[in-house]
Amino acid sequence: MDPAEAAASMSRVGVRWTIGDVSDNGWRALSLAIAGARRVFGDSAAYAVCVNSVAVDVARSRLGEQARGVELLAVTREDVPASIRACFGDDMAEGVAWKLAPLRVFPDRWELSLDNDCILWDMPAGMRRWLDRGDENQCLLAEDAIALYGQFAKFCGPEPRNAGIRGLPPRFPLEDAFARLLREITPPLHSELDEQGLQVAAVSVFGAPEVVSIEDVSICSPFPPHKLELGRCGAHFCGLNARHFAWQLEGRYAEEWIDKHWRRHLPRLVELTQGVTLARERPRETSLPRGSRGQRPLEEPPLENSPSPSQRQGRETSLPRGSRGQRPLEDPPLENSPSPGGRGG
Repeated sequence: MDPAEAAASMSRVGVRWTIGDVSDNGWRALSLAIAGARRVFGDSAAYAVCVNSVAVDVARSRLGEQARGVELLAVTREDVPASIRACFGDDMAEGVAWKLAPLRVFPDRWELSLDNDCILWDMPAGMRRWLDRGDENQCLLAEDAIALYGQFAKFCGPEPRNAGIRGLPPRFPLEDAFARLLREITPPLHSELDEQGLQVAAVSVFGAPEVVSIEDVSICSPFPPHKLELGRCGAHFCGLNARHFAWQLEGRYAEEWIDKHWRRHLPRLVELTQGVTLARERPRETSLPRGSRGQRPLEEPPLENSPSPSQRQGRETSLPRGSRGQRPLEDPPLENSPSPGGRGG
């Protein structure tokens, strides 16, 4: 495809993110996510960030240069349709229901909704197939490491899917699909698992969605069953938005493990999304989990104070799904991460 055709193709695409009162790392991830999306979709695509819980001016300041050419939209709970909003608790399903405010930003485009901590630097093969096929009844989802759908598990298939990447064709009847599903369960929706299950079931009403593979976009965290490595085309850094978790491993809170994992990848992410080389931090031996040096630690049973996925209640919005109470994996050398050129699409 020549450059003119590529630009015309991407003019059909709209990319949206949602951001609220998240950690500094969460803001940095969004900045890199915007830079990476520009690399993938170019200037012909439309971009928007829906901002909740903080002022738009705060978002503009935090994003800096990356706010250029991006529409920053102030949103509230009222931007979720009333019939759907009524099914969520006051905490908006641990905060993740903000992704539905509003349901569509680009209703007449092929709309990609990306989590702020999901960073792309190349076009995943599944996403390319979805856009090229142009089937207005088919949606797009990411592959997950484990299938967790909350109250909506009975409406979802056994395949693990993640709503951190969700693609909708123009004029897809998302609100109608939500309404039909919500009539089948008992509100309120409490957890991020309920929100994910609702989305997975809704985008599957007309058939199986196209899938972005976990090899192309890894679910990336230091806790099993997630991957330590970046994917070929992107990485979703689950857990990055939270400032604090109530549980510890080996005397360190979970956010410390997540922060260490993020900082090890950060220089490479900047290279991949912005073409800028940063000095890499030298890992400290003392920061590795005991017994994990040189090998992948075995999974451990849930800690006494670390709820399992089936017991998840309360504020666990950003906790790595399916990984509580398991020993963190040891990060490998970054030399094995993908280079800017030669990645599969």
